[in-house]
Amino acid sequence: MKTLIASIALLSSASAATASNLDQQVTRALPELEALYLHLHQNPELSLQEKKTGARLAAELKQLGFKVTERVGGYGVVGLLKNGEGPTVMIRADTDGLPIIEQTGKPYASKVRVKDANNNTVGVMHGCGHDIHMTSFIGAAEQLVANRDKWQGTLMMVAQPAEEVGAGAKAMLKEGLFSQFAKPDHVLGLHVSAALPAGKVAISPGYALANVDSVDIIVKGQGGHGAYPHTTIDPVVLASRIVLGIQTITSREISPLKPSVITVGSIHGGSKHNIISNEVKLQLTLRSYDREVRDQQIAALERLTKGIALSAGLPEALAPVVYVHEEESIPSTYNEPALANRVTDSIRNELGEAQVLKSDPVMAGEDFGLYGRTEDNIPITIFWLGGVNPEEYQRAQQTGEPLPSLHSSKFAPDYPLAIRTGVRAMTASALDLFNQ
Repeated sequence: MKTLIASIALLSSASAATASNLDQQVTRALPELEALYLHLHQNPELSLQEKKTGARLAAELKQLGFKVTERVGGYGVVGLLKNGEGPTVMIRADTDGLPIIEQTGKPYASKVRVKDANNNTVGVMHGCGHDIHMTSFIGAAEQLVANRDKWQGTLMMVAQPAEEVGAGAKAMLKEGLFSQFAKPDHVLGLHVSAALPAGKVAISPGYALANVDSVDIIVKGQGGHGAYPHTTIDPVVLASRIVLGIQTITSREISPLKPSVITVGSIHGGSKHNIISNEVKLQLTLRSYDREVRDQQIAALERLTKGIALSAGLPEALAPVVYVHEEESIPSTYNEPALANRVTDSIRNELGEAQVLKSDPVMAGEDFGLYGRTEDNIPITIFWLGGVNPEEYQRAQQTGEPLPSLHSSKFAPDYPLAIRTGVRAMTASALDLFNQ
């Protein structure tokens, strides 16, 4: 198989590279990129375990002439290419897979099985499209190197681990991503969409993705025999009241003009039919955009759970415990509007007006937002890259049959078209930012 360097040599021998013939250049590079995609898809690694993935991306960037540093913030990779005086543009891709057994039926499906942090054997799959992200990332780097006579500045390629657990961006920033390597003027990213046909791109100026918090609530009680409930304070009943009470936080305490989601995803308590237990555990996910709403959600949870417990006669010493996993918390992603609009124009010029849509914000989370939350207030923008085969998308629109979502064991993107579109969109955006 030819290396990416060989591909660049081929591109360089063609007519002078310009943004107007980018489609042709990407088409010629696509076979090598598809081979890279298939390798990444078949060799996924869990969060915080991306050793081989990081090494592969580092090798690709080194072949392209980047100055590469590995193991930044875990298995993160930073590649720098200085090309004269000008702005610094950072392009980021995430690298981790998910603990999912792939059930797509594709001949290239992942068959990887590993031990997770709890020593359980799990399947591993790129069910969130990070393999598309990484391939588009390398493809954009390749095109920008081939077109280096058309821009000036510093290209900063960041392959970030552990996005799925909200740890990668924090770790890379903590290790001095913007102080030890380069401080970008703009940060770009993309994310595959399971609700958008391949070939199209969608961008949301302003808020794009949500604050995410994981919260545990331990509801305590005074257990006993199920035949004598009057001698107990039943934590199952208290937990049930709390679950219902939680629904009033968003509906009655937070302004309807400010999005808020509080979902109880897990409830566990008790051990036998006729035993009233001493404890029930709840697990929640909280979503919002405004920091004030996030803080209001947590304060309301603490007040409401304690109030319900006290109203049942439970002593204050046994009040419910509300624990926020701060280490997993990530802020909302805010696409700086001026940058988002500029990127939108660049992609429209490259792909065509009909291929670029304005998207609504979503309540999913992404630690990409952290790159815009440092004291430097660097403008960032992430855009959605269509991943659904256009024919399958059209059929689903006609029949109403749901498409496999991100994180589904059956999510199988139309990778050739998605990669081609992602490389063109990212390259065009970067070229315009270098030459603004």
